[in-house]
Amino acid sequence: MSDSHDAQPAGPYAVELKRINKRFGAVWANKDIDLSVPKATIHGIIGENGAGKSTLMSVLYGFYEADSGDVVIDGEKVKMTNSTHAIAHGVGMVHQHFMLVETLSALENILLGAESSWSLDASKAKARQKLEAISQKFGLEVPLDEPVGELAVGVQQRVEILKALYRQAKILILDEPTGVLTPQEADQLFDVLRDLRTQGVTVLIITHKLREIMDVTDNVSVMRGGKMVAHRKTANTNAEELAELMVGRPVAKDLPKGNLDQSQVYLSVRDLSYTDGKGIKRLKSISFDLHAGEIVGLAGVSGNGQTELLKILSGEMRGTSGMIDFVADGKPAYTCQTWPNPKQLRAVGVAHIPEDRIGQGLLKNFTMQESAILGYHHDASLGSKFSLMVKKVRDSALALIKAFDVRPNLPEIRSANMSGGNQQKLIIAREMARQPKVLLVGQPTRGVDIGAIELIYKELVKARDAGAAILVVSVELDEVLTLSDRILVMNQGQITGELKGDEADPRTIGMLMASSEAMKG
Repeated sequence: MSDSHDAQPAGPYAVELKRINKRFGAVWANKDIDLSVPKATIHGIIGENGAGKSTLMSVLYGFYEADSGDVVIDGEKVKMTNSTHAIAHGVGMVHQHFMLVETLSALENILLGAESSWSLDASKAKARQKLEAISQKFGLEVPLDEPVGELAVGVQQRVEILKALYRQAKILILDEPTGVLTPQEADQLFDVLRDLRTQGVTVLIITHKLREIMDVTDNVSVMRGGKMVAHRKTANTNAEELAELMVGRPVAKDLPKGNLDQSQVYLSVRDLSYTDGKGIKRLKSISFDLHAGEIVGLAGVSGNGQTELLKILSGEMRGTSGMIDFVADGKPAYTCQTWPNPKQLRAVGVAHIPEDRIGQGLLKNFTMQESAILGYHHDASLGSKFSLMVKKVRDSALALIKAFDVRPNLPEIRSANMSGGNQQKLIIAREMARQPKVLLVGQPTRGVDIGAIELIYKELVKARDAGAAILVVSVELDEVLTLSDRILVMNQGQITGELKGDEADPRTIGMLMASSEAMKG
């Protein structure tokens, strides 16, 4: 039941959802949901991971069929049984995990299922002309002839948006649209959305990022536990109120840390360089130390060497030159060529929370309890060398689920059926459960809601206060500033600056992110 403050906005409405109910077995994803979205507005849908946001929008898009309730588009009651019906009614959706065929070109992906002629060449030519006009108009240029699998994630998202616009979407749904974008790319996306609104397109955004809600939306609706709990005009609310509505309690702002002796070096990197298969130097003489009891934040725009650095330190790939010393194991320093593999590193206390939770952190077809032990499945506590004990695996998963509030509390469901934020919480719980000496963290709260962010931050600080050495790579400046004892800034494969966490500010970090010459301060 929603509160009375700020009733649903006035019409005419592009979308009306009335008493929508949707269950998945024991999980009640949507319960008696009412939502009205005025035409030519940007409407935010917010809530914790597992609140039912994506399910509700999937009902609107016909990806799921509601168990009961009505969907009304432009005043007409419609039955959405599949996405073809939705597209026919002018509804387009960009999913959190893109629905693209990686081996096909961007043009072929956009055209797929919407060919205008029996001749593929004729369809392509006609589509290319239309797409070039759309791309230029909205600043959504993409290399149409490149295979999608070779495009950066941000460019793949543009392909998805172009696909919806090509199909003449009047209502555009975006599920966590900035989860894979840099702040600059996010700002560019919002400019595109404002242009769409000006031309009569209605936009619905599912997001957990309250700054984005305040920046770009006209109205916002809040979900919690599968129910709609509030509607607000964005101009009449603030981030603090929305955060409290999302989680049902005040959200703590402070992040107290213990005052620890940080003199002991756990991980030392010297002159680490990496040249990729195309001869491009991705890392250039990287040097830094990571101490016990500290969090070091690595700031920078995505694509400036942070991913390669994490992959080398986690043992996934080899550097070209340089030394890495895991001081905590008391053994001689390694060259980047003899650095242990991920399995060996886990055994000595180096854990890794990867940037790409789907590609590296779990297997979508595994159950939640199987993903909860991935990489640690040879642990003697889970069974013998040759077989796992199902009860121990389940009990281990349940302990992680409880500790990190992973939803739903059903260890047997497929990992693919979890929301992105709950997938992330499960991976973080798994990697932190064994109290590693060194914790390598990539984009810890990407696609995660505000309540889960609070939990993740507290757990990282708890590990730090217990003596772990933590490296956090993040494109979110607020995150780096909140967590870090020290901040390293990367640009073009090199460290361009070092700052104390309590002395850093966004402007200084931003200048170092744009600097191409290494500066230490």
